[in-house]
Amino acid sequence: MKVHEFQAKHLLASYGVPVPRGRVASTAEEARAVAQELGVPVAVKAQIHAGGRGKGGGIKLAGTPAQAEEAGRSIIGMTLVTPQTGPEGRVVKRVLVEEALKPARELYLAVIIDNSVGRPAIMASDAGGVDIEEVAAKSPERIHRLAVDPAIGFQPFMGRELALAIGLDGDLLRPAVQTMSGLYTAFVEKDCSLAEINPMVVTEDGRLLAADAKLNFDDNALFRHVDDAALRDIDEEDPLEVQAQELGINNYVKLTGNIGCVVNGAGLAMATMDAIKLAGGEPANFLDIGTVNSLDRVVNAFRILAADRDVRAVLINIFGGMARTDVIAQGIIDAHKEVTVRVPVVVRLAGTNLEEAERILAGSSLPLVRAADLGEAAGKAVEAAGDGGK
Repeated sequence: MKVHEFQAKHLLASYGVPVPRGRVASTAEEARAVAQELGVPVAVKAQIHAGGRGKGGGIKLAGTPAQAEEAGRSIIGMTLVTPQTGPEGRVVKRVLVEEALKPARELYLAVIIDNSVGRPAIMASDAGGVDIEEVAAKSPERIHRLAVDPAIGFQPFMGRELALAIGLDGDLLRPAVQTMSGLYTAFVEKDCSLAEINPMVVTEDGRLLAADAKLNFDDNALFRHVDDAALRDIDEEDPLEVQAQELGINNYVKLTGNIGCVVNGAGLAMATMDAIKLAGGEPANFLDIGTVNSLDRVVNAFRILAADRDVRAVLINIFGGMARTDVIAQGIIDAHKEVTVRVPVVVRLAGTNLEEAERILAGSSLPLVRAADLGEAAGKAVEAAGDGGK
């Protein structure tokens, strides 16, 4: 789960991370009131779950409350298009009005999970304000990474090492270590998958502040954080992913291809997407219905794929271990009764109760495309999608 910048800053401030003064506003009049309250030049920043807002016109500077109101009026309600939103963009419903900063330096700070060592890692760079992927590609030596043993936790010497590596010494050393400590503690206590400050700025008057902040929460841990779960903004999420969760399909991710996938097991789902790409196609989604014997789960999977206008063919790839293929087969038939399926459906089944599953599908009048193995199924799905679903 992602949260807005103003929400991330509010949470991080409670952990001692220094943030600019400011408040969120939902109307232009509120933006004026916040600017008047702050009494300084402000930045009016669109609040959406995407970066690159400034390039799309979603961040404006205002020297007076009247200018802040004008900026709020131009931003609130606009459809903001950035490289991360896609061409459809996102409608801006609120803005963050905060003191405008005069940065002398822009840095990068984040805590992530480093899967290569199985530990949280703190990343710091003196190249902030740009995509860290771009820095990694062009100047990897400017990224400093330090893994943290969860049994020991963050220690001040770690912060000092990273701070000095990115040029934060003298009077900035202590606040830098405190910021790193706060960010790491928030990451751990809130069960985050990412905690990022980009940029972390050193202002002309010598302050160290989180000019922007991002927190991503582990969905599987939200049951431990009821208050944080309430920060979710479903308007910022893909409608199909929201619908899938409402239907009990939690392992669904919308992708950019045109072949819809229905698979049981995350590993098999990944292998299925790889097979589709090897066959020259592109998967439209990751969808793991899980190891369950539920007709509803199969029917609901079809509901999601039928609602995706990009899907031009469906590939069902089921290996029945604990799952029963006859239940899946009956679910396919039920889905065609309850959902309008306008595209070809390729079915590959293997495993438990396969003979019964074959009998069920053979007894139906559905125009299913059958395949004996994954490679064949992927090839037929790509071929079907290439025909535009005809």
